Amino acid sequence: MSTDNTMSRRKAIGSMGAVLATTIVSPALAGGLTNTDIPSGTAPEDPTTKYVRPPFKEQTQPWPGLVSKMDPRPDHGEKSYKGSGRLKGRKALITGDDSGMGRAAAIAYAREGADVAINYYPTEEEDAKEVIALIKAEGRKGIAISWRFAR
Repeated sequence: MSTDNTMSRRKAIGSMGAVLATTIVSPALAGGLTNTDIPSGTAPEDPTTKYVRPPFKEQTQPWPGLVSKMDPRPDHGEKSYKGSGRLKGRKALITGDDSGMGRAAAIAYAREGADVAINYYPTEEEDAKEVIALIKAEGRKGIAISWRFAR
């Protein structure tokens, strides 16, 4: 094995160039990571005060509940979620998506570009129609399948 520890002029100049480049670039990168691009006088939106907060009035519904009868209405991303087309050309089947997490998933899939088929209980048809309308508003195909036909 060779233990050649000699430094050539080429290696020395190359190393000095790397050190010099790091010295110049590091402050620029560090400056890019600060939050100085936000104009003074405008604060970022505070998520802790953006939405309705408890206590909520007591409300009951027979199972399964309807989103349309909730007060305040929960946010499933109807207005807040912005998609980016990651699922363009895809298709999705989501069960139980007329309310709750399924509803949020159906909205997100449509906003990401997927055509969506949903499955719902006949008693929740009103909410299912809302979800289909939201899917179609995104320019996607939306199909609602009632459990009465799924048996």
